[in-house]
Amino acid sequence: MEQSWLDKLMSKKGLYTAFWAFAIVMVVALIGFTANLVREVPPIPQKVVAADGSTLYTYDDVVKGKGYFQEFDLMDYGTMLGMGAYLGPDFTEETMHRRILALYNAYAHEKFGVTADELTDVQRGAVKEMVKADLDKTELNKKLVRYSPASTAAFRGTVDYWTNFLVNGDKKLAWPGGVIRPEEAKKIAVFFDWGQLVATTKRPGTDRTWSNNWPSEPLIDQNVGWSSLFWSLMEVLLLWTMTILILYLMYEYFIKKNKDDVLEEPLVLDSLFPSQKKLFKYLPVVSLFFLLQVILGGYIAHIYTEPAKNFILSQSIIPFNVMRALHINIAIIWVAVGWLVGGMFIAPLVAKKDLRFPWLVDVLWLALVIVAAGGIFGIYAGATGHLRDAWFWLGNEGREYLNLGRVWDIGLVVGLVLWFLMVFSTIRKAKENNVMVGTIIWSAFGIATLYIAGMMPVQKIMPNFTVDDYYRWWVVHLWVELTFELFAAGVLAYLAVLLGLVPRKTAEKVMLFELVLIMMSGILGVGHHYWWQGLDEYWVAIGGAFSAMEPVPLVILMIEAWKEYKDTKQKGKAFIFTVPFMWLTGSAFLNWYGAGFLGMIANLPIVNYYSHGTYLIMPHGHVALLGAFGYISIAFIYIVARSKAATEGRVWDDKFSKIGFWLVTIGIVLFSLPTLIIGFHQTEIAYKLGYHAARARETVEAVKGWMWFRILPDSLIILGALTIFVDIVKKTFLSKKEN
Repeated sequence: MEQSWLDKLMSKKGLYTAFWAFAIVMVVALIGFTANLVREVPPIPQKVVAADGSTLYTYDDVVKGKGYFQEFDLMDYGTMLGMGAYLGPDFTEETMHRRILALYNAYAHEKFGVTADELTDVQRGAVKEMVKADLDKTELNKKLVRYSPASTAAFRGTVDYWTNFLVNGDKKLAWPGGVIRPEEAKKIAVFFDWGQLVATTKRPGTDRTWSNNWPSEPLIDQNVGWSSLFWSLMEVLLLWTMTILILYLMYEYFIKKNKDDVLEEPLVLDSLFPSQKKLFKYLPVVSLFFLLQVILGGYIAHIYTEPAKNFILSQSIIPFNVMRALHINIAIIWVAVGWLVGGMFIAPLVAKKDLRFPWLVDVLWLALVIVAAGGIFGIYAGATGHLRDAWFWLGNEGREYLNLGRVWDIGLVVGLVLWFLMVFSTIRKAKENNVMVGTIIWSAFGIATLYIAGMMPVQKIMPNFTVDDYYRWWVVHLWVELTFELFAAGVLAYLAVLLGLVPRKTAEKVMLFELVLIMMSGILGVGHHYWWQGLDEYWVAIGGAFSAMEPVPLVILMIEAWKEYKDTKQKGKAFIFTVPFMWLTGSAFLNWYGAGFLGMIANLPIVNYYSHGTYLIMPHGHVALLGAFGYISIAFIYIVARSKAATEGRVWDDKFSKIGFWLVTIGIVLFSLPTLIIGFHQTEIAYKLGYHAARARETVEAVKGWMWFRILPDSLIILGALTIFVDIVKKTFLSKKEN
């Protein structure tokens, strides 16, 4: 019987072809959008002048202000155009709001001889139109921006405000001060003023601002555009349709059991290669960094709840922005190292040969320790003003998630490239050169090289914040949500086969289907980060159309694997990798819950317009990072630990390991509840009263009980991480020989 076109497409060959077709089309499209970048981003004017023609600030002042903004890591305290941390203000919106209030007062006095607070409703309507006219007359371009007399006075007032705030601090808002100097603060205030120009001036030829009318500001009738509503509707319809289609294709073409489907015998290890034995010293490092990271998470959660109070030590010694940067970057370190361990452990299994130079495992371990130690030192010393002359190279680069100084960046890339060469040179010798192995190899190459996108230009900062953030998301989204997702797909499929849980043909086809979805949605899906930070409106359509569908096939794959695991247990067969399998299964579920479900809550354009830079983003980021990537990292270290025990005849007990798993899993799911509730509250306030009200401290104080509720999930996660650390150390180095 002749195959239909759908049968051909769903064949291994058809899926392989579809993968490359989508990859080529999406990469070419992204390159095209990138080439257009310089023409669409908001410009930095050569000069901004007062009404009398005197210079207020220049292009160089804006760039210097951005440099100080990064040096002192203000992005891990507040947000710029909604990007960053949620404790402090959004610097763009706060500057914009203060300018608007100053204009209200100026025009109220000019027209009616009263303050803005004394205006009647009719008078307020007239003044509002005068304020809007003032803003409309301000044109952002590459050459010259001229402020009205009222806007000139407003600018000088906001510079004074920010200078006092940044230099002297505000204990009520957890900003201790005492680090930034007045001349540095004035340049930072200039950078903030450029940000409010992006948010208030019209993009030429349109009726919307450079930030697509973000943020919501009732004082000037600035609100969400029609395109955000339209593409939100399209995204919901597309997701509903795609979900039904994916489920149909999965069960029709991939999950149906055939008579010739044969499960391979579960992995049995008699001995380990020398390079694999050298991985043992990595295991406690990964689990220790996980523990440190969640402890820091508990610390900053306390400061979120009680910003005016110290916790353990004075905030002048351990300020919030430093602890948040360490919390994020230590997470990146332990997750990445765990994945590197997995790659180096699996490569000899695939090739059935050891690494050519096993001693390179020790070299990589030393290099990672140096980069981690140097990076942690730099993040602290840079943000606290101890590396003013070398902050860019050795300190805190101050870009959320990408805080490592450039020297440590380069060291990390060298380590990743070394890791790729070790894995590639080993796996390429494998007799089985199947699609799962190929995916592991080339995703490892992407992991090793794509990080470089966030390092341009190598020797200095990127002058334009919008351009800088464009490439920052290349790393945060494409490095993590594309290349790591590809690596995860290959590894999960390979391990499901290796552990004797899924037939090879099924695993390969499901993985290929996963790769097609990743390429289809994962590359241009980066657009949902670009809606409000200065890129053009078409990103609303692109970011809204491409969704988080890629976790679905892997979830179904792990469901099938779980069925086989249950069947194996019922038949009384031995299965020694129960604990790693639990972490892999948990990863598949939390990948769907964190990246898919929670991602969709925050990523609809119409919702994100009001929730951008609020707590509503927090559960998505935390659950997705830990579930999609952290769980696989922990699975890898347990695979290595279990293999060590099996080959050395050591006692192994799953009980303590399972306790750690359930503590962390229950904790991270519970964590999403209070942060969602707080985020929904902020989003409601943004919708009703505007974004300034949503970011006000009084707004989160109204739901402070839910902030305190975080003690429960945070404690569970910390206790779980402690359990895992103790368990890994005991199983790796202190376990006894079996009798």
